[in-house]
This record gives sequence, C-alpha cells and structure tokens, in this order.
Amino acid sequence: MHKLEFKLKHGNPYPPGCTVTEGGVNFSIFSRHATAVELLLFTASDSTEPSHIITLSKEKNRTFFSWHVFVKDLPVGTWYCWRLDGPYDPVHSGLRFDKDKHLLDPWARAVSHKRWQRAIACRPGDNSQTAMRGAVVDLRYDWEGDTPLRISSEKAIVYELHVGGYTRDTTAKVKHPGTFAGLIEKIPYLQALGISHVELLPVMAFDEQDVPQHTAELGLKNYWGYSTHSFFSPHPGFCVTPEQGTHIQEFRDLVKALHKAGMGVILDVVFNHTSEAGTRGPMINFKGISGDIFYHLDPFDKSIFHDYTGCGNTVNANHPLVSRFIISCLEYWVREMHVDGFRFDLASALARGEGGEVLHNPPVLWGIELSEQLARTKLIAEAWDAAGLYQVGSFPGYRWGEWNGRYRDSVRRFLRGDKGIVNEVATRLCGSSDLYEPHGRMPISSINFITCHDGFTLYDLFSYNQKHNEANGENNQDGCNNSLSYNCGVEGDTDNPAIMALRRQQAKNALAILLLSQGVPMLLAGDEFLNTQNGNNNGYCQDNGLSWLNWDLAKKNADIVRFVQQMIALRKRHPSIMRRHFLTGKPSGERLLPDIIWHWQNGDDVPCWDDPHAQLLRYTLIGREIHEAHEADLHIVMNMADTAVTINLPVFEGRIWYLAVNTSLASPGDIVLPNKQKRAGKSGYQVAGRSVVVFEGR
Repeated sequence: MHKLEFKLKHGNPYPPGCTVTEGGVNFSIFSRHATAVELLLFTASDSTEPSHIITLSKEKNRTFFSWHVFVKDLPVGTWYCWRLDGPYDPVHSGLRFDKDKHLLDPWARAVSHKRWQRAIACRPGDNSQTAMRGAVVDLRYDWEGDTPLRISSEKAIVYELHVGGYTRDTTAKVKHPGTFAGLIEKIPYLQALGISHVELLPVMAFDEQDVPQHTAELGLKNYWGYSTHSFFSPHPGFCVTPEQGTHIQEFRDLVKALHKAGMGVILDVVFNHTSEAGTRGPMINFKGISGDIFYHLDPFDKSIFHDYTGCGNTVNANHPLVSRFIISCLEYWVREMHVDGFRFDLASALARGEGGEVLHNPPVLWGIELSEQLARTKLIAEAWDAAGLYQVGSFPGYRWGEWNGRYRDSVRRFLRGDKGIVNEVATRLCGSSDLYEPHGRMPISSINFITCHDGFTLYDLFSYNQKHNEANGENNQDGCNNSLSYNCGVEGDTDNPAIMALRRQQAKNALAILLLSQGVPMLLAGDEFLNTQNGNNNGYCQDNGLSWLNWDLAKKNADIVRFVQQMIALRKRHPSIMRRHFLTGKPSGERLLPDIIWHWQNGDDVPCWDDPHAQLLRYTLIGREIHEAHEADLHIVMNMADTAVTINLPVFEGRIWYLAVNTSLASPGDIVLPNKQKRAGKSGYQVAGRSVVVFEGR
C-alpha cells in the first residue's frame, strides 16, 4: 500500500456509487447500520493489494445513512471496493457485517470477476485475494444522435438471444466470439430476418460460479446469467477488454449499432433475487451493506431468507429504498445506455410486500409503470414466481406486456395433435381476450411464444417426448417435466426420412401460427434454422457447444430461414394481424364485413367449437382500410389432424384467392411472394394433414 497521494474532500451522498466529476471522483454508499467504512483503491483489477485505503469519518463523511468521500484527481480506470464494519446479529436484526470482506459497490458501472472465488466469499473472514472489484468509469460517450427507438408494440417482432451463446461457436465466424462486439457482426443477419427487437438474456453482471456443487464438479457454470450481483454493470464476460473497464462503451456500441439497423434492445432483468443466495451463500455486496432491508427475511429468525424464487433469496422490492434502487437502475439503462425495454424475470416476486404477502398495488411495479423516464419503454413481465403466484392476465398495472404461458401451452397441445381444444386455441390466436380485455388491456399485452431459452428448442419440441438433461449433473431431475412435446414417432435422432420431413413441417407450422397470431410474437434465436440442444430443456449451465448456436445449421436449413423471413414479411404487410385492439366479429368498413369470420371444414357454417374431435381451425381476416389503402384479406387454415381435408374457399365480392403459404410443400413453394402467387381454384383445395395454409385475397 502506498502512502496516500490524493487529497480528499467530504464528498456528497448523491448520487450513490462512483461518479466522475470535474477534478475528481465522488464515492457514496448507503448503509444505515455500518459503524466503520473503508474505501480501497487498486491500480488494476487483479492487484493483490490496495494501493490506498481511505478511512471514512462518521463526523465528516456521513450524511444520514450514506457514507461518502471525494477523491481529488483520481484517474479513470482505478479499481475499488469497500469494507464495512458493524453489528453481526443475523437472527434478531438480519445484520451480517464482516469487517474483513471486500464488498462490491452495488452501483458499480463496471466490475471485474477475474480473481473471484465464490466459495471463499461464502465463508466468514478475509477474501481480499479473491474478491470482485468495481472500476472508476467516465460516462461520456458519443452517441452520434442516437436515442431509444419508438417502435409500436403491435409492430414488434421480438427475438430472444444469449449474447455469449449467439456467437461463441467457431461456426459463427466472428472476430470476438461471445461478446457484445461479436453480436454486432451478426446485425446484417438479424436485419435480413426482419425482427424489430432483440431481447437479450441477462447482461447485467452475474456470477458464473453460481451453480450446484455437483454441477460445478463437472466443470459447468452459470451460463444463462440469472444470478445478478451488479445491476448497473454490463457483464464482463461479454466484453472484449473488461480489465480495461470498457464495459459501458462496448455495450453502448452494440445498442447504437442495433438502432442504426432499426432494431430495439430489450433487456432480460433479474430483480427478484441476487447471486448472494441464502444463508450459506456468498457475501458480495448487499448482504454486507444493508441485507436487513434488501432481502425478505423471516420475521422470527432473520437469519432465514424467504425464497419465492427458487434461488435462495428474494429481493424485498417494495421496501422504499430497494424500490428506489430498482427504478433508478432501470432509468439509468434507458437514460445512459439507450435500451428500449425490459423483460422482468419472475416478475410476480416483485408484487410481494415486505412480509411476502401479495400486494394489489405493489409500489415498485407502479413506480416503474409511472416513471417519466420509462414512459416509452417496453415493459414485459414473466407473470409468475417460484412459490406458486401466477398472474398471467392479472399482472398489476396496465402498460405491462406478459409472457403468455397459456398461449405457449395451448399452441403446443394443438401442434401435438390434441383434439377438442380449438376453442381455446382460437382465443389464444386472437390475442387472449379472455385474459386481457376484462382489465382494459389489449392484444399487445400478450407476448406470444412457443419456445424460449427455458425449455426445448423448436426442433427438439418435435424430436423428444421426454427431457434429456443428464449432462447437467442432476440425474435428469432438473428442468420442466411437462413440455407438451411430440417426437413425431421416434425419440431423438433418426434417419427416417418421413419423420425428418414431419419435424421440419411441424417447425414451419409452429412458426406460421406464431406469426399469424394477434399479440407480440417472440422467437427463440436459432429456431429459424432448427438449432438443437439434443433434448436438454434446461441448458442454464451449459456454456459449451450444447447451448451455443451452430451457424452451419443456418446453411443446412436455409429453407427454414427463408420461411421465417417471408412469414415475417407477410405479417408486416397485413395490419389485420398487427392490431392494438381486439377483433369484434362485427361488420364495419366500406364492405360491411366482420373483421374475422370463422368457418368450419366446408362452406361458411358456424364452427363447432365444442366438437371433442376437432383438430382444424379455419377463418378469414378481412383486410383493413388504412389511409385509403386496402389490405388483402387472409384465409387461414390450420389442420393438425394426420389426415388431409378438402375445403371450399369462401366467396367475397371483388376478391380472388391466391395461395401464399402451404407448410406441407417444399421450399420455395411453402411460402410465395405476392407477385409469384398462383390463383387458387374456387373449390376443392386439399389441405394436407399437419399443415398450415394461407391464402391472400386481392
């Protein structure tokens, strides 16, 4: 340790964290019960000893419950952490101060985990040689006029991806695999696909070592990133030069590049728990600073963490200080990082009060909804938690979209061939009015998905009836046991050409149904080229070829990529699919036709919604009249029976039907551009089993 060379001033309590200003750096940290506070400075992220230790004074460096100091002329690029002393009384007060622990600043803008060892942080005492550290960073950046995008939700097509796994495989052929920079190289591909937003699995700094012991012994680590510890810092593992503190610049470069290409950025955020886990978990920051308020603790024994998340702890999100922390963090990512929205993991945990009870009007959720800085961002809730709270259709607030788990399950059952559920499926395809309309919400409240990171990939959904998670080291006990999948006749790999063809056709059926549905469609990255995880439906710990995208499949299955591109294009040219408001079935417009007309197998008979054997949906969407332009009508047939059906196309004055989509045909006949479409006959069109057929009426 060097003799102190920097001049000090008292500093300011606001803003919290580390702030570079004219002439130096202000440090501030909140801790109500700390009795002694030290700021440790390091010359590098992996320095074994601090270059300076600054001891803060209660009289000069404390305002209410904030400890602060201003270090004059401290250079950007300095690394730092805190040591706090105070009461240790976990049972009665929930306080766990440890004067020897090196603690991360919860507001750190860039962190390093280069020396991190989770196991040592789980034990009391000194972890100075194995702790994480934050960096002093300058927030200045040339945005070149960039601002968050304002893409209407009804026009959104979301694409969920993992920053690391998207380009980590050698087949990605990027300069910096598995990084924000690597993803930038794939923007032309994303742009050609036609998506509007990328939804990034957690990119806030997380603990890669947070996995069960038996999983760690297999050399596996936390891959998905649902183990956040530093909510203001991009994850160092996704940076090219994290030890230089370039986290913010590298993430901003990605956002700016995506915006230039016309795509928004949605972050998957994890405010329901942290990587500090439960009683035996590590002390990283919150536990050693204000653990008595930041987590839900048992009122009779505060050493016990209430766990509504399945991850060891639950953030006490509706405590005023914690609520302010969460909202200010979100505002930071919008204001300083220009992100366009957030998807909240296990969002229902944020609806719980300080005693764990479910609140009708949770302050933190309303605070997010009503924040002026967040007013135009996308807000998406995973509307359940791990303790049984399920709020799909009833999540608090009005502006929130919801991952519609009921859509996923209904469509999977329909694709599987379940009979007698066409009434339910029709409701889901039309935006789930039963869930959202009674509460004054809209079809855009429904985030429709069939697959996501959690569960089977689309290809595996039609290749496996059972999960195959043995590689995770948990005896295949982890992951969902009810995937509603259909292996098309053989479990896993096969060289049977009929089964292989059916799997491809089923994948196209799923993609077509998703992109024809009212609401906001979300695609899982890699599904468009039939990526597989060999039946593993819980790849959270597989930072390897099992979860990384194999880009050779994009060439092998170029016909499926083309199908997705053209289905997205079809959706974009049909406003009747992209509605903000629910279909009514009532006549309107110049033609005085209902916006949707349901048909049965033949003719225009009223569908038999209660038929226990039904496996077919058939309807016409009447084109909308917008700005004197007349959209083509759509006649859509979804036949999930094994046998073909013959239909008669409906007759509308002034309209001729052209075949646009038939998933039973080989590419390029499976989807045809309008200028190459062939006129359909007036009657007797045969719709193959397990297929989706779409006609455009002009």
